[in-house]
Amino acid sequence: MKIRLWKRMKKTAAAAVQTARGRPMADVMQPPHWREWAVYDGLRQSIPVIDAAIGKIGRLVGGCAPICTDQQVQAELEAFFRDVRVGAAAHGMDAFIRCYLDSLLTYGNAVGEIVAAADGRSVAGLYNAPLSDVCIRQGTSPLEAKIYVYRDGVTPTPAPYPELLLFSALEPPPGQVYGCSLLRGLPFVSDILMKIYASIGQNFERMGNLRYAVTYRPGPDAPDQTGAKEIADSIAREWADAMDAARHGVIRDFVAVGDVDIKVIGADSQMVSTEVPVRQMLEQIIAKLGVPPFLLGLNWSTTERMSAQQADILTSELESYRRLLTPVLVKICTIFLRLRGYACGVDIVWENINLQDELELANARLTNLQADQLQAQLENRQEG
Repeated sequence: MKIRLWKRMKKTAAAAVQTARGRPMADVMQPPHWREWAVYDGLRQSIPVIDAAIGKIGRLVGGCAPICTDQQVQAELEAFFRDVRVGAAAHGMDAFIRCYLDSLLTYGNAVGEIVAAADGRSVAGLYNAPLSDVCIRQGTSPLEAKIYVYRDGVTPTPAPYPELLLFSALEPPPGQVYGCSLLRGLPFVSDILMKIYASIGQNFERMGNLRYAVTYRPGPDAPDQTGAKEIADSIAREWADAMDAARHGVIRDFVAVGDVDIKVIGADSQMVSTEVPVRQMLEQIIAKLGVPPFLLGLNWSTTERMSAQQADILTSELESYRRLLTPVLVKICTIFLRLRGYACGVDIVWENINLQDELELANARLTNLQADQLQAQLENRQEG
């Protein structure tokens, strides 16, 4: 594989990153799902809970390490895993996997590229390709997905080195190439939630900024009846001066003669309670994301037992994401080893998800050892 890749690169002078969209007329053609992806971007920007949940999933997936069957190559593979360049400003496999998983969860698909060195003898870096710069189509076989790139910015053409490309789809429908976003089904619920938040903001603009109703009732005396308009104008002028002085930090009393009533507009009305509908919408969102609410700062009533069960469910979710990422990591490491001239295999070992899992595993091992010890003591007593 190393010799074949090196010969192909030597024959054709291609760009270092083959999935980058050509600049001329780059915005003319859009991928088929760009409207749907724009909606998902809007959800993450508008609702912080969604963005926080996806970010926490990426961090909770945890780190991993490559294990090579040849111990002489292990150090070189670990150095590659730790120092590989990712994009223009990052290093390390963790940075690549974090961005790759973020795209996979948000859009349902993720595309990456292994950028080979100029001499074809190593891997120069890894590149997370924007989905807007590529087009994924079904190949000649239903079991094959082909990635097309926009070399001229308009026409999709097959990637010149497909063996260097990485592609993952999240739960694609039967017969489809594109996967389904984790946010699928949330636009309707999120739209209702945003309407509730918008109405809360409007109500606070109306009721939070106090407005006053100053009512003057002329008395039965003749002067009040004849000069009611002049008195009302004077009261309005004095009230406006008092309010303007308060804006500048000056305390000024308002003095009026006669029957004058001052009330806050809307003081008798109450704001509609939004706690129940907001929680119902957030429950739907969190149920779709699979992240326990206590990890997102939502102080809902829950018991320790319920939190432990939710943590177990989250652990199973993270394990499923790891199973999606493991083949990608194995392919990256395998190509690196082949370009370096090694024929050994590689495996990926993930860290425990959190310290709570390690504590539970330690307690389980301790319980098993205690049970074995008690069983051995009972057997010795029976023999004695």
